[in-house]
Amino acid sequence: MTHSGRKISLTGIKPTGEPHLGNLIGAIRPALELASDYESIYFIADYHALTSVRDRTELATWTRSVAATWITMGLDPKRTIFYRQSDVPEIFELTWVLSCVTGKGLMNRAHAYKAARDRNAAAGLADLDAGINMGLFNYPVLMAVDILIMEADVVPVGQDQVQHLEYAADIAGSFNHLYGDVFSFKIPMAVTPPGDSGRTLPGVDGRKMSKSYGNTIPLFAPESRLRKLIRSIKSDSTPIEAPKDPDSSAAFQLFENFATPAEVADMRQRLLAGGTGWGELKNALFEVLNRQLTPLRERYLELMAPDSELDGLLAEGAERARQRARPVLAGVRRAIGIDPL
Repeated sequence: MTHSGRKISLTGIKPTGEPHLGNLIGAIRPALELASDYESIYFIADYHALTSVRDRTELATWTRSVAATWITMGLDPKRTIFYRQSDVPEIFELTWVLSCVTGKGLMNRAHAYKAARDRNAAAGLADLDAGINMGLFNYPVLMAVDILIMEADVVPVGQDQVQHLEYAADIAGSFNHLYGDVFSFKIPMAVTPPGDSGRTLPGVDGRKMSKSYGNTIPLFAPESRLRKLIRSIKSDSTPIEAPKDPDSSAAFQLFENFATPAEVADMRQRLLAGGTGWGELKNALFEVLNRQLTPLRERYLELMAPDSELDGLLAEGAERARQRARPVLAGVRRAIGIDPL
C-alpha cells in the first residue's frame, strides 16, 4: 500500500553511543540530502541495540540523544515520519511471521553472525557460538521487517550493509511465493546517498572514527572537552619550520570537511610551505568546529532536557508510523489465515 506518488526512503539509526563527527559526515548529512528526492522515513532502532547494550540508562540516554541529534542537524519531523522502533508493536508481530518463512541457512550466512563465530574461532574457543545471543542471530529478520512494514522502495546504506537489503528482498520473496495470491511485499532496493563516496573521517588516533575504537569526537561535546579531544589528535614529530604533507594528517582531514574552501586552501599552502605546526592546525580546527557546533549544541541541549518537545514529536511520529504499519500487518494476517477478531 503506497501512501503517496513519491518513492519511500527508509533510514534506521541504532543508538549505541554518543553521535560523533563521523556519523554526521558518513550518515546524517547524506541521508538528509536524500530526503529531497523521496518521501522519507527515519526511525531509531532501539530494539536492535539490545543485542549489545545492557545498561538501561545508557540505552535510554542514547536513544534520546540520537533523536535530538537528527532533529538538531535538520530533520523536520513535521515533513517526515520519525519514530522509535519500540513504539510500533506491529514490527514485532511481523518479525515472528517472517521468521517462520526464513531459512536458518540464510541466517547462518549473515555477516554479523559469521564475524562473531570467527572471533570465537580466533580465540580458540571450541564452542563457536559462545556468547552469541539469538538477537544477534535473528537481527536480519528484524531489520527486514523494519524495511518491509513501511513499504520502503529504497534504503540508503554503505557497502557493508548491502547484505541487509539482499536479505530483506530474499525474505519478502519467500513470503510472496507462499502467500502472494493474497498479499505481497514490495521488494526494496539499496541506494548510495548523494555525496557519499564511502569516505570516512579519522578519529583522534588516526584510524577510522568509530565507537568501537573509542576514538570519536562527539558532536555536542562541551567546548572544553572538544578542545581537549582535538589537541589529542595523533600527529607526527615534524618540526614546525619543516614542510608537511596535509593529506597525511588526521587533523587536516577533519579540517577540510568543516572549514570553508578558502580556509582549507590557505591551511594547505601554509603546511606545505613550512612554518606552521600541527598545533596551529589543531587550534584552527577547534575554532572551525566550535564556530559551527556552538549553536547546534544549544539546540541539542534544549531537546535533551526532560519534558522537551522531543517527547511529543516522537509520539506523533509513532502514530504516523503505526498508520503505515497496520494495513501491512492486516494484509499479512489475512494471507496466513489469521484474521482479526
